[in-house]
Amino acid sequence: MHNQNNSRISLPLDDEVATVAFAARLAPGIKPGMVIYLHGDLGVGKTTFVRALLHAMGYIGRVKSPTYTLLELYQAGGLHLCHFDLYRFHDADEWDDAGFRDEFDGRNVHLVEWPEKAQDLLPQADMEITIKILSTETMCNGRNIEVRAISQMGKECLETLQS
Repeated sequence: MHNQNNSRISLPLDDEVATVAFAARLAPGIKPGMVIYLHGDLGVGKTTFVRALLHAMGYIGRVKSPTYTLLELYQAGGLHLCHFDLYRFHDADEWDDAGFRDEFDGRNVHLVEWPEKAQDLLPQADMEITIKILSTETMCNGRNIEVRAISQMGKECLETLQS
């Protein structure tokens, strides 16, 4: 089922190939200063999506999960990208203690897994991406991805998917 309106799109991703193709469609809409929250259970494919997005933007190297480092930095498509994984945060104060606020300078692109762990200390997202497993009962490997645009910049990025 493909569901969309001007600020939200939801569609199934049958496999990793579909995830890579979706990321390639989204990549041209990524702009400096964007904040993208990534939601989903452990192992659902958030880092796989980020890896696909970075490669679609031209990054050639290895894309590591920032689970233990909390932050990995990349350059791709003329942009500086910050990939955060806040899963290991125990409380929001760790966000300030880590000095991550300085990364949000209006130029970097921010991809944030587990944004709820920093509570209200993060800047507002331009887009929220939620990935869910379609069905554990049928042992299906498929996922559903929902992209919700929040800001004008997010809506412009979402329009790249709908064209």
